[in-house]
Amino acid sequence: MSADYTVHGPIAVLTLNNPPVNGLGFMTRLGITQGLERANFDPQIQAIVITGEGRAFSGGADIREFGTPKASQEPNLLAMNRAVENSGKPVVAALHSVVMGGGLELALSCHYRVAAPGCSIALPEVKLGLIPGAGGTQRLPRALGVETALNMIISGDPQKSEVLAQVPGQRLIDRMAPSREALLDVALAFAAEISAVRPAPLVRHLPCMHPQGDAYFQYTRNMVGNTSKNYPAPLKCVDAIEAATKLDFEAGLLAERDIFNHLMQTPESRALRHVFFAERATSKIADVPEDTPKRSIDSVAVIGAGIMGGGIAMCFLNVGIPVRLLDTTPEALDRGLATLRKNYESQVSKGKLAQDVLDQRMAMLSTTLDYADLSIADLVIEAVYESMDVKEKVFKQLDAAMKPGAILASNTSTLDLNTMAQFTKRPQDVVGLHFFSPANVMKLLEVVRGKLTGKDVLATAMALAKKIKKTAVVSGVCDGFIGNRMVEPYVRQAYFLLDEGCTPQQVDHAMEAFGFAMGPFRMCDLSGNDIWWAIRKRRYVDMPHVKYSKIADVLCELGRFGQKTGAGWYDYQAGKREALNSPLVHKLIEDHRSSLGITPRHITDEEIVQRLVLALVNEGAHILDEGIAGKASDIDMVYLSGYGFPTFRGGPMQYADTLGLFNVIQTMQRFAKNPLDDAHFWQPAPLLARLVTVGQNFNGAN
Repeated sequence: MSADYTVHGPIAVLTLNNPPVNGLGFMTRLGITQGLERANFDPQIQAIVITGEGRAFSGGADIREFGTPKASQEPNLLAMNRAVENSGKPVVAALHSVVMGGGLELALSCHYRVAAPGCSIALPEVKLGLIPGAGGTQRLPRALGVETALNMIISGDPQKSEVLAQVPGQRLIDRMAPSREALLDVALAFAAEISAVRPAPLVRHLPCMHPQGDAYFQYTRNMVGNTSKNYPAPLKCVDAIEAATKLDFEAGLLAERDIFNHLMQTPESRALRHVFFAERATSKIADVPEDTPKRSIDSVAVIGAGIMGGGIAMCFLNVGIPVRLLDTTPEALDRGLATLRKNYESQVSKGKLAQDVLDQRMAMLSTTLDYADLSIADLVIEAVYESMDVKEKVFKQLDAAMKPGAILASNTSTLDLNTMAQFTKRPQDVVGLHFFSPANVMKLLEVVRGKLTGKDVLATAMALAKKIKKTAVVSGVCDGFIGNRMVEPYVRQAYFLLDEGCTPQQVDHAMEAFGFAMGPFRMCDLSGNDIWWAIRKRRYVDMPHVKYSKIADVLCELGRFGQKTGAGWYDYQAGKREALNSPLVHKLIEDHRSSLGITPRHITDEEIVQRLVLALVNEGAHILDEGIAGKASDIDMVYLSGYGFPTFRGGPMQYADTLGLFNVIQTMQRFAKNPLDDAHFWQPAPLLARLVTVGQNFNGAN
C-alpha cells in the first residue's frame, strides 16, 4: 500500500507514502480508504490523523496516472474524499510542506486540519487548463470565503499556511503547529481533544455566499476575461465557484465535474498538460542514467564581458556561484561591470532586489585579463565573437590554462562544437551551453552534446541548468542546433510572403493573433537584421540549392538592421521600441516585386500561419529523424521557452499533432505547388511521412 497504518494510543495515523510528493495514485487512494475502514472497525481507535511522509502532505493527483484508466479507477478522488467525510470517527489532516491539488481537496474533506508553518497550499489545476475536479471549487470557498478562494483557484498560485490561517472567518486551518517537527505531536493531541465530537464538522455544511452576488461574479468575469485570452479554464473557475454559492453541495459537485470533464477535452488543456510533462522530460536523456556521477561546480569563469557574457555571469551570481570575468582590455571589463551593475540596480529600484543582495552578488564577481587566473574555475564559458577563428584561439588558451576536470563550454549559437572540441586535448570536457539573450532573463538553455562530450559532463550541465533556473534541452551538433536551425526556414517563409503580396505588418499581426509573442519581422528587427544577413551569405555558399527571397538583402543594403539602427522592417524613434509602419519599406517591397514581375495576390492570415508554423514542423521532423533532438517534446520546449511560441498550443510539434499529421502533409503538398515558394523544402521529412503511414504522431512516437 502507499499509505502506512500505525497506531498511537487511541489514534490511528495514515501516512501517505508515495514519493516524491505523495501523489494520490490508485494504491494511495486504496490505502487511505482501507485504512479508514480499519480504523473505524477498531473499537480502540477514537480518531484518525492523515499526514504525508517526506517532502509533502500531498502534491495531488499522481501525474504518472494522467490519461490512464487508473486515474478513474475506484476509489477515485471523489470516492476517497467521500469516504473521509463519512468516517464515523473524526479525521484530522496534518498538513506540511506541499498541500496542492487533490492533496488540498483531500484535506478539505477531513473534519479538521492542523498545519505546520511554511506549507505551500494551492489548487493549481488552472495551470493545466482545468479546474479542480474533486470538490475544490465547492469546499474551498466555504472554508476560506468566496473572494480568497476564487483568487487562489483562478491564479493557481500557492499561499503559505500561516497567511491563510489569518484570513478572517477562515475554517481551513483549525490549529497551527509551531514547526514541521512538532506537527504530528500537535495533530495527535488535537485528535485526542476532539475525538468525542459527534457528528464531526464537515466543510460541505458551511455557508457559501457573496454579499454582492451576481454583480460580483459579473465583475469578476469581466476582469478574468480580459486577462485570460486563449485560456478557457479561468472563466470556468468562476462558473464553478458561482455554482457553489447558488446550488446545494451535491449539485455543485456535479456542476464542477461537468466543467472539469469538458475542459479535459479542450485543445488548450491538452496542450498545457503536454507542456507539463514535456518540461519534466527534458532532463531525461536516453543513454545518460539519472545516477550518472556529476562534477562539482563551485566556481565559474566567463570569457567576454559583453551583453551576453555579463548576462551569463549574472545567472551564476544569482545562485551564489562566484564568477571570474575575462576580456581583452580593461575598458571592455569596465563596460561589462557597469552594465552588469546597472542591471542589478534596476532590480533594486523596482523593489525586486535588496541592496545588500546586490552588494553580495557583486562581491562574488572578479575580473581579469589573464587566462592563467581562470585555472581554479570548475567551468568556463566562452561568449566571444561568433567566428571559428576566434573560438579556436580561445579554446587553445583555455586548454592550456584550465585545471584537469574543468568543463570547457561554448555559448555558440550556430558553430560546430565538434570542431571546437578538437582545438583541445580534452574533447570529452567540451560542451555547448547556448544561452539566449538576455541570458539573465530568458529561460531556455540549449545544452549541445558533442560527439565526444562525456556523459558526466552532460549530466553536470543539466543539473547546473536546473540550479540556475533554466529550461535545459539537449541538442546534437548541427548548424543552428535546434532553435536557430528551425527558425531559419520560418523566417525564409516570411520573406517569400512579402514577395507574394504581404506586408511585414500583416505577417506579424497574423502570427501574434495566433499567439506568438512577436511576429517574424519584429523579431528580426529586435535581434538584428545584419545577423540574419550574415547567416544568409553563408547559406548562399554552403547551400546553393536552397531557394531564397532577396528582399531582406535589399533591406540590409540600406543599413536598416533593426532597433539598434532605428530602422529595419519598421521605423523606430530614439529610446523607444514601438514598431512604426515604414512607407520606405513598403515602397522597397513593391519595387522588389516589380523587378521580379510578380503581381501581388491576397494572402489570408490562415495561410500565413500555416506556412510559418509548418515550416517549423517540417524542419523539426528532420531534426528528430537525424537524432539532433531526442524527443519531439524537447523541440516544443525550445520553442515555448526561447522563441515565444504560444503555450496554449503546446509547441510546434504538439500543434502539428493537434492538426493531424495527415492534414499537415496535405497542406505542405499544396504549398509545394506554389511557383514562388521552395517546392524542395515542402517535401515531407522522412519521419513525418513514416508517422503518417503507421498512424502515429510526433509526441506519441516518443
